[in-house]
Amino acid sequence: MSVRATVLCENAVYGNIGAIAEHGWSVWLETPRGEFLFDTGQGKGLLNNAGFFQKDLTAAKGVLISHHHSDHTGGLLDAMKAIRGGLSGSGVPIHAHPDLFKDSFRTDKDKPRRHIGVPHTRSVLEAAGADFRLETGWREVEEGIFMTGEVPRKSSYEIGDQNLKHYGEAEELVVDPIRDDQTVIIDTEEGLFVVLGCSHAGVINILTYITEKTGKSRFHTVMGGTHLGPVEEDQISKSIAALHEFDIGRIGVSHCTGQKVAARMAAEFGERFFFCSVGSKVEV
Repeated sequence: MSVRATVLCENAVYGNIGAIAEHGWSVWLETPRGEFLFDTGQGKGLLNNAGFFQKDLTAAKGVLISHHHSDHTGGLLDAMKAIRGGLSGSGVPIHAHPDLFKDSFRTDKDKPRRHIGVPHTRSVLEAAGADFRLETGWREVEEGIFMTGEVPRKSSYEIGDQNLKHYGEAEELVVDPIRDDQTVIIDTEEGLFVVLGCSHAGVINILTYITEKTGKSRFHTVMGGTHLGPVEEDQISKSIAALHEFDIGRIGVSHCTGQKVAARMAAEFGERFFFCSVGSKVEV
């Protein structure tokens, strides 16, 4: 199965005058089973960049959502309007987790609390053509194309970003485990092609789970957000060390990885490493 991934939304853009950078993440996936949009960024650059890179959103068979945060779902309404034009009036399949519309917040010290959930209501998105297919478990979207669903949290050091909160059972703000964090996997003859969202479940937990579910250990490509930028040094250093234990052909990081950690990983992985900025293309 040949695959091409093109980054449409990311924090940086290099050499593509006319494309737009934003704090967000979106990837256009072209596969023999069809074309899919994975995440939608904040909504500032999706349509502009899709046009700039000549990616026809009306060709999408559906949208895959990694999790509910606004920097991954902000462009969902624009995506609905664009994609629906190519589906003869039928609904647009949105593959996501049932927590998609939960309230969540960022609570950085000395900064106002910010709502970071989906910026549009479910009813507004459904009126625009969204057909939500919400599941918690591992699923096969199309033959050879998978989403992880909820990832078991096994490693002791991947504790995540403690500034991300949601309302707990007692209606108080507590650390959000972000159960809906999902990753996309495409099975190819050259190995597994993995596109991360934000890796809130922990990138090591994610790759371990993928290995267990597929029975395969060869990763042709692992690309996307690792969320190592906002976490403590213990998680950063142990995660980078553990990545060396996997058979990864190419590793590209983006978005929530942060510039400093991305630079460390570039030094660690050498020629296998690449930066996933707007316009980056990866093919199998």
